[in-house]
Amino acid sequence: MTNEQQLVNDLKNSKKQSKAFEELVHLYKERLYWHIRKIVIHHEDADDVLQNTFIKVFKNIKNFKEESKLFSWMYRIATNEAITFLNKKAKKANVPIEEYQKELRTSLQEDELFDGDTIQLLLQKAIAELPHKQQLVFNMKYFDEMKYDDISEILGTSVGALKASYHHAVKKIENYIKTS
Repeated sequence: MTNEQQLVNDLKNSKKQSKAFEELVHLYKERLYWHIRKIVIHHEDADDVLQNTFIKVFKNIKNFKEESKLFSWMYRIATNEAITFLNKKAKKANVPIEEYQKELRTSLQEDELFDGDTIQLLLQKAIAELPHKQQLVFNMKYFDEMKYDDISEILGTSVGALKASYHHAVKKIENYIKTS
């Protein structure tokens, strides 16, 4: 039995659940935080979404069918929570989601927690210009160094479509950087 399998069993066991959940948070909070942060941009928002993600994981672990890896399942929840969060913010601001995301990326320069240099800022602005799905695919592949199979599980998209999305994203980013 793998460690992940044991962790899932412990999470589903009411006597071991509390300790197992602490281990789960310890193992995955940083990776999930940075994944969420790339979507929602701001630290405080990422913290809120991360907390909501772990609440959902805790409430739904008994329904986890183990058809995918635990990490992929949690990434999918985190991705959906982040997208839902952005959609709510965009709706509240009464702007399309794409416009709201561009505003977020533009606000990076004012964020005191962003310590990136000019190249990083340019890259983030280029990413902001991408369609939402390409942003997700690019972030997961480039920054998180995830395999296409794992991204496919998380986003429910074929590997071929993901490769095409990533390729298009890279080309658009290259063009953005060349013309800036």
